[in-house]
Amino acid sequence: MSDAPIYIHAGAHRTGTSSFQMCLHENWQLLDRQGWTTAYPGRDGNPSGELALRLPSGHRVDHAAAAIKAKLGLDAYRDGRPVILSEENIPGRMFHFLQGQFYPFAEMRCTALRAAWTGPIAHLMLVVRPYDQLFESAFRKRAEDNEMSDFCDVSGNYMNMDRGWPDLVQLMQDILKPEAITVVPYEARGTSTDLLKRLVPSLSGEELVEPQRILNQSATDAALEALQVRYRRGENLSRSDWQAVISQYAGETAKTGFAAFSEDEKAELSARYASDLKQIEWMTSVNFA
Repeated sequence: MSDAPIYIHAGAHRTGTSSFQMCLHENWQLLDRQGWTTAYPGRDGNPSGELALRLPSGHRVDHAAAAIKAKLGLDAYRDGRPVILSEENIPGRMFHFLQGQFYPFAEMRCTALRAAWTGPIAHLMLVVRPYDQLFESAFRKRAEDNEMSDFCDVSGNYMNMDRGWPDLVQLMQDILKPEAITVVPYEARGTSTDLLKRLVPSLSGEELVEPQRILNQSATDAALEALQVRYRRGENLSRSDWQAVISQYAGETAKTGFAAFSEDEKAELSARYASDLKQIEWMTSVNFA
């Protein structure tokens, strides 16, 4: 059976991807009745997510072997119907931001995905976020379950990141070869149902339900500081343990500067983001929403 068209929401990280995937969960029965197959992971408590893409990262691998790994995560969705797939890890992990690298294995991962899905990629959508917000949010997220250096010790790597959004968009266009590609700035994202209708413009969306459950919210500064105290004294916390700490401090919302760029750094990153958005807008065959 030949692969049907696939519509890919490729994240990115910290841009409301978990909420979008919960939107797919809330509407999967409606989408199923309309002839769609949905594919998304079960992160952050999504009860129906089953997607498990095994894309390469961190090691030099043969692309054929990588494609086999990726295919293992896609076999369940080869039912002849068009597929709506959402996966924030297609570009790679946020961990590499700490080293001044912007998704260094994106080429390898996209090559594996393109080899694993032999049918057409009808539409690829990527949500991009201002760099200062993205890097601060990524640092905070990792600090929930890892011991971290002080933010000031790594901010220089963020300021000197090796590449950015235009490079990622270009390589996705070149390697994945979607029939259409749309880039949505985070500030123009709208609701998750809005985003779904942008990904699949032909979708009958009158009955789509916006998810009420909020997923993947960042911990407060107070919670992150309390967690870092425990990690730095050698404690190894389970997921339920560190989530309990986050809940304990949820009401202490005062900002303490746990992860924050200076005003000059923010201005520099904002200027770079604005310039990069303009560069994306000028790209041929890219829809800039």
